[in-house]
Amino acid sequence: MAPGDLEAVPDATDLYYVDTGMYDVAGYGAVYILDTAEPAVIDTGIGTNREYIVDALDELGIDSLSYILPTHVHLDHAGGAGFLAEAFPDAEVLVHDRGVNHLIDPGRLVEGTKAAVDEMWPYYTEPQPVPDGRITGLSDGDEIDLDDRTLTAHAAPGHAPHQLVFETDGLVFTGDAAGIYVAARDEIRVTSPPPQFDVQQCLDDVSMIQSLDPDTLCFAHFGPRDYDEGLLDGYKRGLIEWVEAIRQQRSRVDDDEAVTDHFVTNTDLTEIWGTEKGWAETRLNVRGVLAALDQGRVDIDDPS
Repeated sequence: MAPGDLEAVPDATDLYYVDTGMYDVAGYGAVYILDTAEPAVIDTGIGTNREYIVDALDELGIDSLSYILPTHVHLDHAGGAGFLAEAFPDAEVLVHDRGVNHLIDPGRLVEGTKAAVDEMWPYYTEPQPVPDGRITGLSDGDEIDLDDRTLTAHAAPGHAPHQLVFETDGLVFTGDAAGIYVAARDEIRVTSPPPQFDVQQCLDDVSMIQSLDPDTLCFAHFGPRDYDEGLLDGYKRGLIEWVEAIRQQRSRVDDDEAVTDHFVTNTDLTEIWGTEKGWAETRLNVRGVLAALDQGRVDIDDPS
């Protein structure tokens, strides 16, 4: 699948996904399109390459959207929301309550993103604000009526306190709550960005998804995958091992730049997404764990 390509989600009715070519990388950023009586998109990309989403909607014969649904307001998921709202004036933007003001006035969101992604910012575009009257907040358990099906929102605050996952008809749209799925390796990689990563809550979010017992996971990064409880169990182990590895490295060198450089130098993500994105992804995730260590968000419940 190449950037701009549109594909149907297997064994799902009227559900498609488009590769947005995020960071000039194929197979990293997906936007899902529900071609339902009340059409909707789930996630919106970073705003660049937004024509891929519009072209995909046109290919499906969708000329009006009812809902634009970012799973959370990190700009790789919500950066295109304002542009899509402008292109589809009948659409309502629905996002977690805590994310509403960030999309109406994205200044602080932009500032935080620039600090977090650093040298990757040139791949982004300044987000278009969503008009105040076009956006509504959601909370855990809220339902979205698409006429022929209903989406249920579930709070998943471990990755970010403004994150929701959406569930319908055996499908779960995971946002970043179940990590980053790499189809070529059939494995999930950790995502732990600053400033609000919380490892215990991330583990709880994965358990929540497992409790829904879906048929298919629709990863924002990247693509659909048949549900497999063991795959998510592996992601839980990966989260714990990642945090512990960074904690131990910090105890050895006591220099956060050196800690970050250690993991960047030794990452294999460059084999998946290329050198630039592989290094940037690793740097972002190490910084998120270091911030969580500083703020005491790394305690893990004893499963016994």
